[in-house]
Amino acid sequence: MSKQIFVVENQRDARMLPEAAVVVDVDEYLTGTQYFKQKNIQVINLCRNYRYQSVGYYCSLLAEARRHRVLPSVKTMLDLSSKAMYSLDATRLDKAVEKAMAKLEAADESLLVVDLYFGQCRLQVLAELSRQIFEIFAAPLLRVEFRRSDHWHIASIKALPIHKLKPTEREDFLSALAVYLKRRTRHRQPQSMRYDLAMLINPADPQPPSNKRALERFINAGKEVGINVELIERKDYARLAEYDALFIRDTTRIDHYTYRFAKKAESEGMVVIDDPMSILRCTNKVYLAELLRANRIPAPKTVIAGRQDLDAAEAQIGYPMVLKVPDGFFSQGVFKAEDRAQLEEKAAVLFKQSELILVQEYIYTQYDWRIGILNHEPLYACQYFMSAKHWQIVHYHQDGGVSEGGFQTLPVDRVPAEVLEVALKAVKHIGPSLYGVDLKQTDKGLFVIEVNDNPNIDAGIEDKVLKDELYRRVMAEFVTRLERRYAA
Repeated sequence: MSKQIFVVENQRDARMLPEAAVVVDVDEYLTGTQYFKQKNIQVINLCRNYRYQSVGYYCSLLAEARRHRVLPSVKTMLDLSSKAMYSLDATRLDKAVEKAMAKLEAADESLLVVDLYFGQCRLQVLAELSRQIFEIFAAPLLRVEFRRSDHWHIASIKALPIHKLKPTEREDFLSALAVYLKRRTRHRQPQSMRYDLAMLINPADPQPPSNKRALERFINAGKEVGINVELIERKDYARLAEYDALFIRDTTRIDHYTYRFAKKAESEGMVVIDDPMSILRCTNKVYLAELLRANRIPAPKTVIAGRQDLDAAEAQIGYPMVLKVPDGFFSQGVFKAEDRAQLEEKAAVLFKQSELILVQEYIYTQYDWRIGILNHEPLYACQYFMSAKHWQIVHYHQDGGVSEGGFQTLPVDRVPAEVLEVALKAVKHIGPSLYGVDLKQTDKGLFVIEVNDNPNIDAGIEDKVLKDELYRRVMAEFVTRLERRYAA
């Protein structure tokens, strides 16, 4: 579990902090030996200046070099120091600014200055906007200037030195700090837990990678190996630095917050599954198809097609054929075309989403193999059967309903050796993370359909054979990686 320290440039600033706070002078942190080799430290940098090459800048820089979690990060400091940089990021908030400002009762004012303490402000109507600003510019104290010309926009964002707070503002600051610390300490058991792991989920996802019972079993397995697991959601982005590791149990995509979470965790030096590179390599089927082909891994005959390539795809693949959008998931963005008319119709739909699509030969099997692999070792094996009277495992009905085929979970040692061999060969070129390799087994041989970077692990399905041991193995892998990281 992380120890928190507050680094200050002037000891008088410590008066703004709670009595129990561990306050460290910046000189002591920079040049002293006490914190040089300590691990599992979270640094809240309250230096008066974050400009480039200031002591505040070097505090965060050395914290990152020492693998301490630090607020703010060097990237945040540099972004705040350049108007060009923060203007670019602030533009992403334009719609949120307009929505929030519409709720304000201020009539004709064209300027509003708001102070944020750990993503909180006095104006309740700006609470959600404040949280979003803190997600992008995670700094303890910020002063945000809103201006209205033809519309409201963020005119400037600056770090606010703690010594600039008025005595009357100290209460708001302490209240926000208490909320920030409380979020970090809730559900914690410091007596037995060595590490803190954030498990990213989306409660609104109708088809999450893990169901509620599986999430509970991950939490229990974590306790057994010394990891405190806390469920987090998209809104908790700014809190990532509080943890040692991130486990994504949300549906991953590139142009999506899950990828930003993975990138942020990686930049913080955290252990993360799935890592950004795995997400990049697995979620884009164009990349994956080329990777499989380049490494001579058996896969369905595939053509990467642009708008002008349908004739060539038709000639090479023939009918029936399968059309896929590159970043589809859970069988969405996947169509079967039986003839030219369907090819043109379905391709037109997919080209609205992507400039390139995949056209693959159609291979029918009663079931697909799914081999779960963790750090290049088989973890579980399932056969997923096609939905009744449908050619896919998941059938999305026109009325919005969803139906799925059955499944059979097998011990890994009962899986044909050639199935395991091809699955392991497929992930060899992706990484050492957690994957689910989908294969079709036919008279003509094995074919890798895709590699999933956040494969399903549902209680009652993938854990049918290993039961709680499956969850323990995943959590034990986090422990191994965390111990390696802190020993480095």
